[in-house]
Amino acid sequence: MMLSRRSALMGMTALAIAAPAASAFAAPSSSLIDNYWSASGSADSVDHSAWGAFLSSYVRPGSDGVNRVAYGSVSAADKQALKGYLAMLESSDPTSLTRDAQMAFWINLYNAKTVDLVVDAYPVSSIKRIKGGLFNNGPWDEKVMNVAGRPLSLNDVEHGILRPVWNNDPRIHYAVNCASIGCPNLALQPFTSANLASMLDQSARDFINHPRGADVSGGRLVVSSIFAWYQSDFGGSDAGVIDHMKQYASGPLASGLASVSSISDDRYDWNLNAI
Repeated sequence: MMLSRRSALMGMTALAIAAPAASAFAAPSSSLIDNYWSASGSADSVDHSAWGAFLSSYVRPGSDGVNRVAYGSVSAADKQALKGYLAMLESSDPTSLTRDAQMAFWINLYNAKTVDLVVDAYPVSSIKRIKGGLFNNGPWDEKVMNVAGRPLSLNDVEHGILRPVWNNDPRIHYAVNCASIGCPNLALQPFTSANLASMLDQSARDFINHPRGADVSGGRLVVSSIFAWYQSDFGGSDAGVIDHMKQYASGPLASGLASVSSISDDRYDWNLNAI
């Protein structure tokens, strides 16, 4: 479902129970959940090859620029291989890793666990239909992982570890994938300490220059709701978001951003990024 800032306002006045509108989504704040996760070590190697094999087998770039996942085609053996990879990550202690290896660890864990949840629930139209209690608010607050003996949710990983430990680096939002069309693409290869910086920058360029990230038409700038939900990570204002985008924009978007000073609307598509 594609939802805009205008439909969010309409949704707040509706009496019927329905999926929350894009801008009405309650974005968690960035707050370290445990000082334990702020430590780092010297190890720089994690075996992400099983995740790489899964991505190679089941993720396909679409002609529309959206990477989609063949959730319904995942074999029983590959489901078990994915769960084995997750179990390996959960049994390890990421605080023994260098900062770059840690960041790659958490991004890969978040993305692999999200895919695992969708594969187990498939067929489903949206990740918001998985878990989350009576109203199917999504799995983000469920303790679906146990890393180094500590139960964690997807929100714990993104908003309680990744964002606060890495000083709310806005590129984090381009790396973690929520299995939705509106989300930045699920990367075609695992993040590692060696490719981290280049993949973060490429993910930012790819999303910002895609219409679901930003679009300027008729003097109006319409952006992904990610830039509204987490505006504080992108400069804290419309001007800050636009300045951030200018760092990565190219071609027509770069020209368009030079002519606008505010954001007219935002939108997000929660439909599943399935093939």
